[in-house]
Amino acid sequence: MVTMTIDGLTVQVPEGTTILEAAKTAHIRIPHLCYLKGINEIAACRVCCVEVEGERAMVTACNNPVKEGMVVHTNSPRARTTRRTNVELILSQHDCKCATCVRSGNCQLQAIANDLGILSLPYESQLPRGLRGAWTTTFPLYHDYNKCIKCMRCIQICDKVQSLSIWDLAGTGGRTTIDVSDNRVIKDSDCALCGQCITHCPVGGLRERDDTQRAFAALADPDKITVVQVAPAVRAAWGEAFGLKREEATMGRMAAALRRLGFQYVFDTNFAADLTIMEEGSEFLHRLQAGGLTRWPMFTSCCPGWVRFLKSQYPELTHQLSSAKSPQQMFGSVAKSWFAQTLGVAPEKIFCVSIMPCVAKKAESELPTMAVDGRPDVDLVLTTRELVRILRADKLDPALLPEEEPDSPLGVHTGAGVIFGATGGVMEAALRTAAYVLTGKNPDPDAFAAVRTGPGLREAAFELAGIPVRCAVVSGLGNARKLIERLKAGKVHYDFVEVMACPGGCVGGGGQPISVEDEELYGVRGQRLYDLDRAEPIRFSHENPQVQALYRDFLGAPLSQKAEELLHTDHKAWEMPGQRQ
Repeated sequence: MVTMTIDGLTVQVPEGTTILEAAKTAHIRIPHLCYLKGINEIAACRVCCVEVEGERAMVTACNNPVKEGMVVHTNSPRARTTRRTNVELILSQHDCKCATCVRSGNCQLQAIANDLGILSLPYESQLPRGLRGAWTTTFPLYHDYNKCIKCMRCIQICDKVQSLSIWDLAGTGGRTTIDVSDNRVIKDSDCALCGQCITHCPVGGLRERDDTQRAFAALADPDKITVVQVAPAVRAAWGEAFGLKREEATMGRMAAALRRLGFQYVFDTNFAADLTIMEEGSEFLHRLQAGGLTRWPMFTSCCPGWVRFLKSQYPELTHQLSSAKSPQQMFGSVAKSWFAQTLGVAPEKIFCVSIMPCVAKKAESELPTMAVDGRPDVDLVLTTRELVRILRADKLDPALLPEEEPDSPLGVHTGAGVIFGATGGVMEAALRTAAYVLTGKNPDPDAFAAVRTGPGLREAAFELAGIPVRCAVVSGLGNARKLIERLKAGKVHYDFVEVMACPGGCVGGGGQPISVEDEELYGVRGQRLYDLDRAEPIRFSHENPQVQALYRDFLGAPLSQKAEELLHTDHKAWEMPGQRQ
């Protein structure tokens, strides 16, 4: 242990602790912009500079370890002046039009500048104007060069966590900026659209393509029947932006808010998650019993970021993906077939909107293979953040709304559908139903809880009706790469593998609300989904009465010809930009 003094307080911390972390133990907050623990500790922004007695130069707190007897002043006159000057210099190269920025009110730079009382800039503004308009407006991910502060968080997240290295430094000296690596344009890169660079950007330098105005236009169109679905992970996070406790931010309140916006039918993607289990679980059992999993496992296909990753990095393994569409796409397909038939309207009248925790879902809905008879399954995808923006645009306060049930018949779900949003949830839900199919009776709903928690790459083995099933659960694309390399080297063998592109699964998705305090909230969000699962009266997808009715009245059975036509896709029928040959 090392004993040192911070702002007059004596602190004892383990040797090797940084000044920043030591200050936290004394409840002293040192401002910073570029720092991400264990990921980006390069002191690029210089905002965390503190004064250390005996040191001539100011010291960055984020990457300098404490020393025995060190005396630190975080708010001395010299520290305040240095911090203010560094922030003013950053602002001189930043587009400060906060009123038109998607991160206004949730921006770390804005918060620090406000706290420092910076009301004017003593330095001339220098924006990279030559790059304005150089970015595509159609790709689901948008980079604003004029807002980028070159903190390099996006580079480090993409390199160290997701292993794709989409971002890199470009230019030199005062012209240095962040751009797509290897002199590529984003639409031609192998970006998985996980959106982790967005959620870890401290300013508005990165954001998703904004589709809120398209949503308002659809709601105003009298010729469209607007149908909206809400993904399971959204309910665990949407209330954060409104200061609601997780128990208060219910699906019922969200359904009420969406109806106030003007949506005619509000449904729950959990229904489609249960449907996905019926198809994907049946496909897994078919492959397992047919002996088709002797060399490679079957990979889940619910996560479009993971699908994009596999197709670009390991296209030779595309055939190992489940052919089942994601719950989002299954819902859209059923909405424009069975539900349209139930309403007695042409499928073209249905305008299907998805509320998703994901940026990659925008690209998934636009794939030519995610359509039936030329009609897209899903017409528009909004992230959780975009949902928050449209609710605020109409001045809706969810805390004041009474809870309302989603519509039927596509709104009924089970606990198995809820946990789809957390890493391991798809695997657990599938195993619950697979065990029933093989034995004829339900297992304990928590029999497969071993896949729920643990590191980003974890494995478990189960026995279903005497059949050993080796499983792996992966979240984060860097972990996915490690797993595939082990598979290719013959070091491991699995039968069934669930992969989620984002750490923690969809609850940590690139479209979720951003914490201005750099908190990683996927753990508490995921726990909320497991709490909801335990509270559900039905916890098995095959017991969903509306899913049973859908098969009985329309689809026939899992993997039937009708189900194959509406609920399955050919992942090999389209190519990823940057796809290896």
